[in-house]
Amino acid sequence: MVGFTFVHTSDLHLGSGFGTMPEELRGRLIEARHEVLSRLVQAARNHGARHILVAGDTFDTTGPSDGVRRQAATEMSADGDVHWWIIPGNHDSLAAEELWRLFGEEAGPNVHVLREAEPVEVEAGVWVLPSPWPRQFPGQDLTAWMPEAETPENALRIGLAHGGITDFGDDYDASTLIPPNRAESAQLDYLALGDWHGVVDVNPRTQFSGTPERDSYRHEGRGSCHVVTIAGSGAVPSIKRVEIGRFYWSAKKLSLTPNMDVVGAFEALLDPETAQRRDQLLRIEAQGYLHMEERAALEDAAAKVAPDFGRFVLLDDELATEYQAGDLDLIATGGALRVAAEELQVEAEGQGVSEHDARVAQAALNRLWSLVREG
Repeated sequence: MVGFTFVHTSDLHLGSGFGTMPEELRGRLIEARHEVLSRLVQAARNHGARHILVAGDTFDTTGPSDGVRRQAATEMSADGDVHWWIIPGNHDSLAAEELWRLFGEEAGPNVHVLREAEPVEVEAGVWVLPSPWPRQFPGQDLTAWMPEAETPENALRIGLAHGGITDFGDDYDASTLIPPNRAESAQLDYLALGDWHGVVDVNPRTQFSGTPERDSYRHEGRGSCHVVTIAGSGAVPSIKRVEIGRFYWSAKKLSLTPNMDVVGAFEALLDPETAQRRDQLLRIEAQGYLHMEERAALEDAAAKVAPDFGRFVLLDDELATEYQAGDLDLIATGGALRVAAEELQVEAEGQGVSEHDARVAQAALNRLWSLVREG
C-alpha cells in the first residue's frame, strides 16, 4: 500500500431546524447542511480520496423527516466511487432502529453504517475501528475496546469515535470521555473524533474535524473537513483542513469610549466585500460607554448595514451611556416627556437604585431617545 488518503468529518446534523433563526434565513441554513454532502464528495475527489469517515451525528435527531433521511441517502449514493463510513452518535444513536433500517434500505452499496465495535477493512491493508453509540447515554468510554482489537501486522489502524476528551459542559455525559492518549494506547495511526463542532488538534494522531457547516457563533468561520493522508503503518498523518462550509459565523467584541470614532471602529469589524455578507452571520457585542449622540450614531450605522448580512445582531447590554448636560433636550425640552426623561436619568445614574434597576432605566432612556429620533 502506497499511502491512504481519506476525508474525516462529523456532526452533519442533517435535519436541524434552526428554530431560533428568522424564517427567511432558516431555510437557507437547512439547505446548506444538505449541500455539504456534495461538498464533502468534491473535497474527497479533489484530493484523490475514495473514503469519507463520519464520526457521528449524521442526523440531528433519531427521527428526521422522511425527506431529510431519503435525500441524504440519495446524495451519498450518487457517486458510487466514494465510500461513506458512518457511526451513529449521541443525536442519532443505534437506538433509532427504524431510522437506520430505512436509511440502509435507501442508500447505495457505497454507504456503510457501522453498527458494531469491531475492526472493518475498508481497503486492502486499511482497517477502521468504529465506536458507534448504542444509545444516547451509554455511560462508558466506547473506545475502551480498541487497545485489544486485532488487525493484521503492518495494517493501518484508524479509530472512528464520537465523544469528548474533556467535559464540554451543557450537561455533557462525562462518563463517555475518551482518553486523550487513546491513539497511543490502541496503536492507532489516526483517531477521527466527532461531537465537538469546532476543530481541535488534540495531538498529531487525534483530531476533532468539527462540523462541515457551522451552526453557532461559538466557532468562528466556515465549516471544514480534514483530508488525512497516512503514508504507512506508524507514519505521522498529514492533515489538511479544507474549508467547505457556506456560512461564515462570527462574534466580535467592540470596545467603545466617548469621543472616539465610533462609526469607524464599528465599520472596521465588517467585511469590506459587501457581496460576501449575504452568507455571513455576524454578532457584534458592544461594551464600554458612549455619549447619547455617539450611541445613536452606532445604532444608525448598524441599521444601515444589517440588511447586507444573512444575519446581523448588535448586542449592547454591556454598553453604558454617559449622559451630558443638554442630552435630555434632545428628547424633550418640557412637558410630561421631559419629566419622564429626567426621572429615568436619575435612576440610570444609579441614584438610590440597584445596579440592575439602573441598567433597566438606562435601557428605557435609550429606547425613549430612539423613539424620539424615529418620530
